[in-house]
Amino acid sequence: MTARSGSGRTPWKAVLGGSVGNLVEWYDWFVYASFATYFAAAFFPKGNATAQLLNTAGIFAVGFFMRPIGGWLLGRFADRRGRKAALTLTVSLMSGSALLIAVAPTYDSVGYFGAVVLLVARLMQGLSVGGEYAASATYLTEATPPGRRGFASSFQYVSMTAGQLIGLGLQIVLQRTLSDAALHSYGWRIPFVIGALGAAVVLYLRRSLLETAAYDQDASEHSGERGTIRALRRHRREFLLVIALTMGGTLAYYTFTTYLTKYLSNTAGLPKPTAALVSFCVLLVFMLLQPAAGALSDRVGRRPLLIAFGVGATVGTVPLMTALAHAGGFWPAFGLSLIGLVVVTGYTSINAVVKVELFPTHVRALGVALPYAIANALFGGTAEYVALWFKKAGIETGFYWYVAGCAAVSLVVYALMRETRDAALTRGEDAPDAVPVRA
Repeated sequence: MTARSGSGRTPWKAVLGGSVGNLVEWYDWFVYASFATYFAAAFFPKGNATAQLLNTAGIFAVGFFMRPIGGWLLGRFADRRGRKAALTLTVSLMSGSALLIAVAPTYDSVGYFGAVVLLVARLMQGLSVGGEYAASATYLTEATPPGRRGFASSFQYVSMTAGQLIGLGLQIVLQRTLSDAALHSYGWRIPFVIGALGAAVVLYLRRSLLETAAYDQDASEHSGERGTIRALRRHRREFLLVIALTMGGTLAYYTFTTYLTKYLSNTAGLPKPTAALVSFCVLLVFMLLQPAAGALSDRVGRRPLLIAFGVGATVGTVPLMTALAHAGGFWPAFGLSLIGLVVVTGYTSINAVVKVELFPTHVRALGVALPYAIANALFGGTAEYVALWFKKAGIETGFYWYVAGCAAVSLVVYALMRETRDAALTRGEDAPDAVPVRA
């Protein structure tokens, strides 16, 4: 069953409410990792700074392990209780976890209880991130009329990147306005207070959202199977397809975003401030590219962009990373990094809408959430660790080939999968006079 690829208006209220939660999610994710050097000593015994950082990093890693669990629980919740309810729940978890970190007591005052509070907060963040992606992707796609879904869903990565940029910008401001002692004492709490307040604003925005027509139409059907693993098993092919098409994309994304600064500093030898500036600038351009690429997919289809990414990442990763290793300054590093992120845009701008268009309504959120979280934990979340393992082993080029190989697997999937652009998400979308989905 196919839908007429009409135009219709972009429901900006739905786009804002559905995507802005990703901004807060990624802001929180970034500030935990970047401010860990300042708060690690607050939660563990003094004496060994490396042990403190390792303990803090271990708690950070727990968040990645919780993402598949969050994908399962919150994906099921979104299919059974509605997209709006899931969006409200994920942002509530966000706000609560950020607030917990902001007020967590130190080791000097309560011993290891402060570390327990930190652990609980990270568990909440992992659950939230695991469900937020699918809930927002499903809502953005279902709440947008045919012919505009690629454009609207691209704002998921706009907001995700904006969250990283805001976190990086705040770090720069605090480092220049507070002393190192002040940052270690209380300054590290400031970004988490801001994160909690930001999540509260998102919660207010999301409470006024309407449920999608696709969910409303399907609410009375499949009542016993909505969001169940049993129902998802009937879509094993789509489940595996999401894992395979995510594998290369998420690995390339993490390579050219979160790992980029460390790579430019440790391998290319750029000063840390220069490496951070390169990352900031390329991420800003990358963010602006997403809507244009999403709109292009509404005209030419999803597969051409995915295939372009697959080809570019497969044949271009090794020479591009090799050239980056010898970038001698800001502009060469900026230009080469931007090439990488332009290629990655073929995946990031539309990956959410493609996954949503693969599944029927009653299992759509779970079908997106669980396989995506698994693939992201296995390939995206481990990208930096794998890269540093290859570097430590003295075969750093092995990581380049690893990224290219994963992209090649995904490329095969892109070439063989069906086009999803014209998938009907509501019963009315087949009609010649189809009207836009309400939002």
